[in-house]
Amino acid sequence: NPYAGLVSRLRASWLSGKTRPMEYRIAQLEALGRFLDEKKQDIMEATALDMHKPFFEAYFTDFLLCKNELNDTLNNLCCWMKDEHVDKSLVMQLDSAFIRKDPYGVVLIISPWNYPIHLFLVPLIGAIAAGNCVIVKPSETTKHTEKLVAESLPCYLDKDCYAVVTGAVEESTKLLENKFDYIFFTGSPRVGKIIMTAAAKHLTPLTLELGGKNPCYISDCCDVHNAARRVAWGRFFNAGQTCIAPDYVLCSVEMQEKLIPALRKAITEFYGPNPKESPDFARIVGDKQFRRIQALLCSGRVAIGGQADEKERYIAPTVLADVKPSDPAMQEEIFGPILPIVVVANMDEAIDFINARPRPLALYVFSCDNKVVNHVLERTSSGGFCGNDTLMHVTLTSLPFGGIGNSGLGKYHGKFTFDTFTHYRGCLHRCMGLEAINCPRYPPYNQQKLGLMTTAFEIKRKGMCTLL
Repeated sequence: NPYAGLVSRLRASWLSGKTRPMEYRIAQLEALGRFLDEKKQDIMEATALDMHKPFFEAYFTDFLLCKNELNDTLNNLCCWMKDEHVDKSLVMQLDSAFIRKDPYGVVLIISPWNYPIHLFLVPLIGAIAAGNCVIVKPSETTKHTEKLVAESLPCYLDKDCYAVVTGAVEESTKLLENKFDYIFFTGSPRVGKIIMTAAAKHLTPLTLELGGKNPCYISDCCDVHNAARRVAWGRFFNAGQTCIAPDYVLCSVEMQEKLIPALRKAITEFYGPNPKESPDFARIVGDKQFRRIQALLCSGRVAIGGQADEKERYIAPTVLADVKPSDPAMQEEIFGPILPIVVVANMDEAIDFINARPRPLALYVFSCDNKVVNHVLERTSSGGFCGNDTLMHVTLTSLPFGGIGNSGLGKYHGKFTFDTFTHYRGCLHRCMGLEAINCPRYPPYNQQKLGLMTTAFEIKRKGMCTLL
């Protein structure tokens, strides 16, 4: 296996204890900060070359949010790493019971192309903070960004503990044949199943950050113009190539009639009368992806947009009205600048529609009535939830980000990333003396010893807890 030597070298470094001291972890995290600062312009240029990503969007997602994750980790790492002391039974009051935060060992991070810096760097921050050695596999689809990461990142990090591997399916397959202590994958459910199968051969724990069709219910009781702006921004940001973008709208016939002109106004306001000429609208990443998305335009009727240019890999911001559940756009995650509208009679029908499908990575609700927002939240299940906006929940390091069911397994961001790459090791350190305390547990057993053990170890139920 071409990567066996690399994995062995990193494992030897991890076994040496090199990555465990807090000072070492901080030094490597600060080096990541220098990578971001010194290569910021190169990152902007690489993402522009790969997918015509606007500077604003690249800066916000692939720089600012990464710096936020990094600074949040550096600000709190000392606290996160500390042993966590826990409650003890009566017989162990003189002993030490605690949770030790151990690194897993050698971990693998496989990242996608849509946010090519953010989606490898954020998990990498947590993996380093937790004390692991790491191999990063960036996406080969965004070739300019892949080259930048492969050539530049090793110049900042300790080469004995961190490495970048490039390549496509063949290289990834060979890489996965090696035994890792943890795998973190971001991508599609189809590939996620392949990753999980490979991990199972070595009983390797993993996190799967996948995608899905994220519903967006817009109730009749809402500010339609604000809703249209926030939905359009979330759907067409990065030309719709966002795993948490609203994938389709559920609303009544009456709301659809109000929403379409409001969306048209928002799209014109954002990108001008011809979005193809806008510097703020990205392109589809590749020809294969372009043709797949273009084929979805036959669903329903085109209410806004619909134009496409294969040479430029441009698909206009598009809204499809009167889309049926059986239409092609409703059979797969769109991952492009197309927004289908599916008509439902009311909120209950929208909830039933959502619950009849695989659980999404994100779920959005728009309503001026908080009871409607809370009711949808209460009766549905999703990786994340956002009321009266789109995408914004992902900007908070204080919220866990991750899927459920078909949309993923595990969570990260902020301390949740540190936790993901940390083995919480239960530890008890007892006193060698005071053996008389232990005598009741030793044979020969009798009723008196059982009574003493019950008194010493029993946990009694307290009063009922009331949810406020």
